[in-house]
Amino acid sequence: MAEAAPGGSGGQLRPVEPVSDGVLSVRGGVGGISFQLEELDTGARELDALARDLAVVELGIYRVWESLGSYQRDDPSSGAEALTAVWEGQRSVASVREEMDRLAGGVRACQLEYSAAETANLLITQLHWDASWLWGRQVVDLGLAPDWRDWRPNTASTEAIASSDPVVAGTILAALLGVRQSPVDAAVKMALASGMTGSSVPTLARTLLDRVLPGLKPRPVRALKEGSADIDLDASPAGLLARAGEVEDAGPGQIEVIQTTSGGRDAFIVIIPGTQPGNTGGPNPFDEAGIGEALGYGSEYTAGAIRAALREAGAEAGDQVVAVGYSQGGIHAMNLSQDRAFLAEYNLKYVLTAGSPVGAISPGPGVSSLHLEHRQDWVPGSEGLPNPDTRDRVTVTLNGLVRTPPGEDAGLGPGHRLTNYEAGARAVAASPDPSLVASTALLAGVVGAGGTAKVTRFQLVRAPKPPASARQLPMPGPGRIVLPGQSPQPESRAEPRMVSGGGAAGVSGGGRRGAGLPPAKSR
Repeated sequence: MAEAAPGGSGGQLRPVEPVSDGVLSVRGGVGGISFQLEELDTGARELDALARDLAVVELGIYRVWESLGSYQRDDPSSGAEALTAVWEGQRSVASVREEMDRLAGGVRACQLEYSAAETANLLITQLHWDASWLWGRQVVDLGLAPDWRDWRPNTASTEAIASSDPVVAGTILAALLGVRQSPVDAAVKMALASGMTGSSVPTLARTLLDRVLPGLKPRPVRALKEGSADIDLDASPAGLLARAGEVEDAGPGQIEVIQTTSGGRDAFIVIIPGTQPGNTGGPNPFDEAGIGEALGYGSEYTAGAIRAALREAGAEAGDQVVAVGYSQGGIHAMNLSQDRAFLAEYNLKYVLTAGSPVGAISPGPGVSSLHLEHRQDWVPGSEGLPNPDTRDRVTVTLNGLVRTPPGEDAGLGPGHRLTNYEAGARAVAASPDPSLVASTALLAGVVGAGGTAKVTRFQLVRAPKPPASARQLPMPGPGRIVLPGQSPQPESRAEPRMVSGGGAAGVSGGGRRGAGLPPAKSR
């Protein structure tokens, strides 16, 4: 929080609230409370160090004064005058040292008070003592949505609900994976019997796929190169999210790797789409079962396929990488930030997500991230954990009221539509908030401002299921939740779509929809 005094008044510094237009709420980054607490702690330690240095100087001057003691009875025009000057110098240093000690103590007391307030707020949230306020806010959100199709839990209430009870968390997980409630209830009982405390959607996801629905358990994924082309890249957050939409339109299992050059150095951008419903557990790793791999298994196989795609696209060990993902794709993108094999091979600098539950993912050192969430979107809160407030991690909540366009499928609600997140990303780029200015500047420093870039498309293909066991296990049934704003699709072909010759077929030419792409679906 900035501090200021009235212009020309010489008055005491006082806190000044950050400027807000009400459209965006920003948490984390260089303007976040956690970073400011770290800065207070750093400032207190530096003041302590200065005070210690001054104490050493003060002691040295005192010893000089002692050594001049034999001259104190001499004529004032001799050494007595020097003795007096040394004494006054020692007292001046002592005065400055005492002020440093006072300032350090004040800063440390301020830090402790802020920390105590943050701890109390966190405790209130964890114990759900704010439930009445939360439900009141939920009612307001519902009241702002005139179309009943847009009535959805908001992000904050979903986080609170998902973290409060494992049974409720299981219901949310069933909606994400598109499975019947009964196998999820069985997984909840197994997880609790195994000693799970509290509510953990990632733990439930792993238990469900390991022990109840092994037919949906993650399987190896391979990356098949489709072709390359030059594009005119918009490297802003909005432009990169638009690329995620184009990749989703390109067909099931598609990702793309964009090679840019900035400051004479190559960087690579990985674009990962959202969930693509249909033939759950089939060859497309971005189906509903892919959410289970992302939440419960750290994107173990998908991350390996992305590493292979980067190599095929020309990335070398140590090259800088930016990962961009929407919805499920954002979880995969963020999982790269904690994947040891990926971080050992590439220098992941930045992750951009939109509408993704990534609060439980702890990135490695040196990885910055920007997370976009919409207040009307329940999906980012489905994990039950808010994103941590750190210097390198910025979370933006989009507060503007959005509605499902007439005649279009409501899907998971208007807050989860990619087009709304693209609009929010444009507002992020225009915001003067210090956290957003620093975050977007870091992104631009890695990938540049845009221009001509090389894009390579890949299709990720999940390995076939192993032979079925004698005991038939329950599989996803009707009533599957359709992810983001899409209609149910027919089962996709098991064979990957190949492009011969390594040409530009199926690769965008830089517009909203490139040549060779199917008609855009509503998002």
